[in-house]
Amino acid sequence: MDFSQQYRVIESRDARFDGQFFTAVRTTGIYCRPSCPARTPKPANVSFFRTSAAAHEAGYRACRRCLPEAVPGSPDWNVHSDVAARAMRLIADGVMDRGGVPELSARLGYSSRQLNRIMTAELGAGPLALARAGRAQTARTLLTATDIKSADIAFAAGFNSVRQFNETIAEVFSMTPTALRTRGQQRYPRVPSGGCAARGSVPGAPVELSLTLPFREPFDPGIFAFLAARSVLGVEEGDASHYARALALPCGHGWFELRWTGTALELAARLEDLRDLPALLSRVRRLFDLDADPAGIDAVLGADPGMGRRVAVVPGIRLPGALDAGEILIRAMIGQQITVAAARTALNQLAVVGLPGRTPSETLVRHFPTPELIAEHGPGILRGPRKRIESVCAVAGMLASGGLSIGVEDDLTSLSAKLLPLPGIGPWTVGYVAMRVLGAPDIFLANDAAVRNGFARLCESTVGTGGPESTVGTGPAAKIGAPALTGYAARFSPWRSYATMHLWRTAAKGPITSAPATTSANTRAERTSQ
Repeated sequence: MDFSQQYRVIESRDARFDGQFFTAVRTTGIYCRPSCPARTPKPANVSFFRTSAAAHEAGYRACRRCLPEAVPGSPDWNVHSDVAARAMRLIADGVMDRGGVPELSARLGYSSRQLNRIMTAELGAGPLALARAGRAQTARTLLTATDIKSADIAFAAGFNSVRQFNETIAEVFSMTPTALRTRGQQRYPRVPSGGCAARGSVPGAPVELSLTLPFREPFDPGIFAFLAARSVLGVEEGDASHYARALALPCGHGWFELRWTGTALELAARLEDLRDLPALLSRVRRLFDLDADPAGIDAVLGADPGMGRRVAVVPGIRLPGALDAGEILIRAMIGQQITVAAARTALNQLAVVGLPGRTPSETLVRHFPTPELIAEHGPGILRGPRKRIESVCAVAGMLASGGLSIGVEDDLTSLSAKLLPLPGIGPWTVGYVAMRVLGAPDIFLANDAAVRNGFARLCESTVGTGGPESTVGTGPAAKIGAPALTGYAARFSPWRSYATMHLWRTAAKGPITSAPATTSANTRAERTSQ
């Protein structure tokens, strides 16, 4: 958006744009979220920044009234695949806290100097400032929502010392941590943390906490059913309104449960090491696509008569993400050419070799098996075509040895270059992995049988209304070829992944919140594409 468009947003106090940009006022030295209830400043006194870190670097402090840090993240980091966007995904995952600028630069394939120059030019702040802003946001969340000791919060948020933590909070929020906590208690209910011990005072003592996660409305809870339909026994569980699982994090084991109350998303978590909290929050947000801009997505999809009817019934559909890139790749390969139920059976058997999880749940006692374990035990456990088993185990071996590495630092081009040459992986798998791992918003699986079936049902529901069948051609919609279907979907760019989700949902039987069509339909297209 240009200046005039951004100014109109702050005049209307439109909360949909919170987190997408920040408003700084020269006369007060304060920056706010677009929906701040304070009086709208004069245009001459306003500057706009893409990130809070850029506002910090320009000398502004956060507004105490609207708390601009307490907002969903920018959807730009998924929409764009440039260096800045990929870096922001890695910073949110805690790479800077674990390895600093050198590791971030290495993951992106740039020198530290080049990366700093690119990010400063694109976002107004370098990697260090962006990571610092992320730490301040995590610290504010913990101070206002839990009773965890400030010293523990300092290290959990990624600060190297309590002094650095105190100085950053004072600089960003113009308040001490104690004052920020007191003010937060007046605005938000305080959630007990489960008796968190001071860091290091009780070695190995787990930390429990509960948080409410921000998101942009509307929110379609159908993503819970999608994940529940693919849950692995002992690793994860879910239903139409909650999802829980055990997982491995950079500093230890963890467990979380996200529950939809109808108006809010409540997160409960247990961590062996509180330093894993930023990574956990980032991965949960990506898994449930909580930084999406549903109003903008629905506006583009809803412009088509047929898809518009779906959007009216299912507003705010989300794109399921991933907690671990390698896990999603293995799941996609195992699920080829079989139903979701059969894939779950195979994954349940494979998960038996997973390391025992140290989690608080009586049922979630395992982690998804590591690539090393899959490569070693997969041939004796997996059933099905020999070539598929060999492909799965070979890819697992490459992931284990470091010969193959995929993650949020990739874009579609690099992901395709890494995966397509491997046996057993075709365009459908690459597209599916890009949707789940990268959050790529513009993937359309035109060769997917479930997508074609969904399109056929969409045509049936809009006969005589100027629906999609009138724009693609005559004849049975289920027989529409991939090129024509691709042409039809072009109108949904850059949100074709969300159109794919709508068509999967349309193809599915049962209530509107049921999971998308089975993988068997999807993988028939994968088989023909290889």
